[in-house]
Amino acid sequence: MSTWEAIVAILGLGVITVVTRSFFLLPDRELPIPTWLREALRYAPLAALVAVIVPEVVMTNGQLIHTWQDARLYAAAAGALWYWQRRGILGTILCGTAVLLALRFGLGW
Repeated sequence: MSTWEAIVAILGLGVITVVTRSFFLLPDRELPIPTWLREALRYAPLAALVAVIVPEVVMTNGQLIHTWQDARLYAAAAGALWYWQRRGILGTILCGTAVLLALRFGLGW
Protein backbone atom coordinates (compact mmCIF):
# COMPACT_ATOMS: atom_id res chain seq x y z
CA MET A 1 0.00 0.00 0.00
CA SER A 2 1.43 3.35 -1.00
CA THR A 3 1.46 6.44 1.18
CA TRP A 4 -1.39 8.04 -0.76
CA GLU A 5 -3.53 4.94 -0.54
CA ALA A 6 -3.00 4.85 3.22
CA ILE A 7 -3.94 8.53 3.53
CA VAL A 8 -7.09 8.05 1.43
CA ALA A 9 -8.05 4.97 3.48
CA ILE A 10 -7.57 6.83 6.78
CA LEU A 11 -9.53 9.86 5.60
CA GLY A 12 -12.28 7.64 4.19
CA LEU A 13 -12.60 5.73 7.45
CA GLY A 14 -12.68 9.03 9.34
CA VAL A 15 -15.48 10.38 7.15
CA ILE A 16 -17.49 7.17 7.46
CA THR A 17 -17.08 7.26 11.25
CA VAL A 18 -18.19 10.90 11.53
CA VAL A 19 -21.18 10.40 9.23
CA THR A 20 -22.46 7.26 10.95
CA ARG A 21 -22.05 8.69 14.44
CA SER A 22 -23.56 12.07 13.55
CA PHE A 23 -26.94 10.54 12.70
CA PHE A 24 -27.66 10.57 16.43
CA LEU A 25 -26.91 14.29 16.62
CA LEU A 26 -28.85 15.51 13.57
CA PRO A 27 -32.50 15.19 14.71
CA ASP A 28 -33.91 18.13 16.67
CA ARG A 29 -35.98 15.88 18.88
CA GLU A 30 -35.60 12.36 20.23
CA LEU A 31 -36.66 9.63 17.85
CA PRO A 32 -39.62 7.61 19.10
CA ILE A 33 -38.58 4.14 20.18
CA PRO A 34 -41.12 1.57 21.38
CA THR A 35 -40.91 0.79 25.08
CA TRP A 36 -40.18 -2.90 24.47
CA LEU A 37 -37.19 -1.99 22.25
CA ARG A 38 -35.88 0.53 24.79
CA GLU A 39 -36.04 -2.15 27.51
CA ALA A 40 -34.31 -4.70 25.28
CA LEU A 41 -31.50 -2.26 24.44
CA ARG A 42 -30.69 -1.90 28.14
CA TYR A 43 -29.25 -5.43 28.04
CA ALA A 44 -27.27 -5.08 24.79
CA PRO A 45 -23.94 -4.04 26.41
CA LEU A 46 -24.12 -6.90 28.90
CA ALA A 47 -24.95 -9.39 26.15
CA ALA A 48 -22.04 -8.16 24.03
CA LEU A 49 -19.65 -8.41 26.97
CA VAL A 50 -20.78 -11.95 27.78
CA ALA A 51 -20.47 -12.95 24.11
CA VAL A 52 -16.83 -11.83 24.13
CA ILE A 53 -15.74 -13.05 27.57
CA VAL A 54 -17.40 -16.47 27.94
CA PRO A 55 -15.74 -18.08 24.90
CA GLU A 56 -12.39 -16.72 26.05
CA VAL A 57 -12.82 -18.32 29.47
CA VAL A 58 -14.17 -21.73 28.48
CA MET A 59 -12.40 -22.40 25.17
CA THR A 60 -8.84 -23.00 24.00
CA ASN A 61 -7.97 -23.12 20.30
CA GLY A 62 -11.64 -23.37 19.38
CA GLN A 63 -12.28 -26.36 21.66
CA LEU A 64 -13.97 -26.49 25.07
CA ILE A 65 -11.48 -26.99 27.87
CA HIS A 66 -11.38 -30.50 29.26
CA THR A 67 -9.74 -29.89 32.61
CA TRP A 68 -10.46 -28.02 35.82
CA GLN A 69 -6.81 -27.02 36.01
CA ASP A 70 -7.31 -23.87 33.98
CA ALA A 71 -6.48 -20.61 35.69
CA ARG A 72 -9.10 -18.70 33.68
CA LEU A 73 -11.97 -20.57 35.33
CA TYR A 74 -10.80 -19.73 38.84
CA ALA A 75 -9.95 -16.15 37.90
CA ALA A 76 -13.42 -15.62 36.41
CA ALA A 77 -15.05 -17.17 39.48
CA ALA A 78 -12.96 -15.03 41.84
CA GLY A 79 -13.77 -11.88 39.87
CA ALA A 80 -17.49 -12.72 39.84
CA LEU A 81 -17.44 -13.39 43.58
CA TRP A 82 -15.68 -10.08 44.23
CA TYR A 83 -18.22 -8.21 42.14
CA TRP A 84 -21.12 -9.99 43.82
CA GLN A 85 -19.85 -8.99 47.27
CA ARG A 86 -18.43 -5.51 46.65
CA ARG A 87 -19.96 -4.25 43.37
CA GLY A 88 -16.66 -2.67 42.34
CA ILE A 89 -15.28 -2.92 38.81
CA LEU A 90 -11.65 -2.13 39.64
CA GLY A 91 -11.58 -4.64 42.47
CA THR A 92 -13.14 -7.25 40.19
CA ILE A 93 -10.43 -6.75 37.58
CA LEU A 94 -7.63 -6.76 40.15
CA CYS A 95 -8.98 -9.83 41.97
CA GLY A 96 -9.41 -11.85 38.78
CA THR A 97 -6.00 -10.82 37.48
CA ALA A 98 -4.31 -11.67 40.79
CA VAL A 99 -5.86 -15.14 40.85
CA LEU A 100 -4.97 -15.72 37.21
CA LEU A 101 -1.35 -14.69 37.69
CA ALA A 102 -0.99 -16.61 40.94
CA LEU A 103 -2.22 -19.82 39.32
CA ARG A 104 -0.26 -19.34 36.11
CA PHE A 105 3.06 -18.48 37.75
CA GLY A 106 2.59 -20.34 41.03
CA LEU A 107 1.18 -23.64 39.77
CA GLY A 108 2.11 -23.39 36.10
CA TRP A 109 -1.44 -23.74 34.85
